[in-house]
Amino acid sequence: MDITELGIAALPAITIICLLVAQAAKATALDNKWLPVICGAVGGALGALAMRIMPEYPAQDYITAVAVGIVSGLAATGVNQVYKQLTGGKEG
Repeated sequence: MDITELGIAALPAITIICLLVAQAAKATALDNKWLPVICGAVGGALGALAMRIMPEYPAQDYITAVAVGIVSGLAATGVNQVYKQLTGGKEG
């Protein structure tokens, strides 16, 4: 059984895209407190899009698709925090 059979292949992709968006936002003068909001919003939009274009997406309605996308997007901020903890707060 591979990951596409579980219907969750899009989730890591959404998280990675949101992580990239967060890194781009960090390069601006935008306050970092907005990063979770940005990641959640981008994740929600990607979740709705993924439901439309990926038959194996783990949601069949927009509310669930957006919610799954938001959680995947917010996971990107968690990944960043884990990285910072493991590296002693140094950004790469």
